[in-house]
Amino acid sequence: MKRFEIVNKIIENVVVAVIRLKDEKKLLQVVEAIYSGGVKTIEITLTVPNALESLAKLKKEFTGDILVGVGSVLSVDSAKQAIDAGAQFIVSPIFKKEILEYVGSKNLPMCPGAFSPTEIFSAYELGADIVKVFPADVVGMDFFKSIKAPMPQLKLMPTGGVTLTNAAQWLAKGACAVGIGSALVDQKLIENNNYSEVTKNAKTLMDTISSYRSSLKN
Repeated sequence: MKRFEIVNKIIENVVVAVIRLKDEKKLLQVVEAIYSGGVKTIEITLTVPNALESLAKLKKEFTGDILVGVGSVLSVDSAKQAIDAGAQFIVSPIFKKEILEYVGSKNLPMCPGAFSPTEIFSAYELGADIVKVFPADVVGMDFFKSIKAPMPQLKLMPTGGVTLTNAAQWLAKGACAVGIGSALVDQKLIENNNYSEVTKNAKTLMDTISSYRSSLKN
């Protein structure tokens, strides 16, 4: 899949599930649970033990059905390792020019983290495909509307503050996709192996977004 196709798929899938786990052995079950609920884009963070080894297994299990990226990337070396392991896109909580340029040289999407209007636009100018606004709960939804007014070309993805029921509101304010972590991948549910409830969370999230999209067509 080409770079622009992956970007379009992220936007089409609209939800990026940010997965942080203490036990990597539960990763497959977590992904199966949220996939069953309709979530098809996964960000495995490097904070997950043996994250890159798990990524390879995950891609083999879900061949062609999901997009799998790597998050919490803080260096070029980490980006290289993630790409070598098969990451289809790279996400960082920070904006670091050399990471963005390296990922771009590999013709893969890069979603750097940014916070201020200047950081966001600088990332865009250097080729960021989607800018991850983080932590989005600090600036709030109206920040997106304000940023998009003078810079409508930006593709922005909030991470932090996105819940199962407010994702559509972020989209209405100008987000092209949403990153969601603990609200979807509830650690207590996972610790108790309650994957059916994780699936219900995913369905609630996707139903909210589907209702919003349907309202735009009417």
